[in-house]
Amino acid sequence: MNTVKLLIFDLDGTLIDSKQDIANSVNLTFRDIGLPEKPHETIYGYVGNGVRQLILDAIASDDAQEVDHALQIFEAHYLSHLLDETRLFPGIEAVLHHYGGKKKALVTNKPEHYTTKIVQGLQVDKHFDVVLAASPAVRLKPHPEMILMTLETLGIRPEDAVMIGDSLNDIHAARSAGIRACGVGYGFGDAKTLKAEGLDYYAESGEALLSLFS
Repeated sequence: MNTVKLLIFDLDGTLIDSKQDIANSVNLTFRDIGLPEKPHETIYGYVGNGVRQLILDAIASDDAQEVDHALQIFEAHYLSHLLDETRLFPGIEAVLHHYGGKKKALVTNKPEHYTTKIVQGLQVDKHFDVVLAASPAVRLKPHPEMILMTLETLGIRPEDAVMIGDSLNDIHAARSAGIRACGVGYGFGDAKTLKAEGLDYYAESGEALLSLFS
């Protein structure tokens, strides 16, 4: 394989363990709109497809007005609490420093205002040449658009890049963009499902990433 020149990271479940803050904010939303709270483990399964889909899955409603109302409440709660418990996964800070000589990008389905607040709050924004988050202007993973935009911005060929993520959205986006895929087994996704995709790389822990892309 060619030497990897660009590492593209997912955010939730790959760089950061954010599931408790997300679940707390979902349950605060349920409390406000009069719905019973859900177990955190159930809510964790909704993460990764964008905030609107998270709320759609969580409240299981087809009523657009109800979904919009719940989304507004969730966004206010989450913006106030997104750094209460959210931390980098063990080993990730060392990974970012270790690959200081390579280009690095962050590509996430998380909305831009949450992403910016988190990466600045955790003081990791300085490690990334590109941060591309969800906005009305781009299509979310598993569509390859965000990866292709990142490659174009940084002038990197697809064969010289790898997408690192914990979900099928990340792996499928990588495949569609023609880049390599690295699954991580410590995040929110199911490790067995990821491994079944025929990954180019796999890391069971954050520390394991240190030896993969020398």
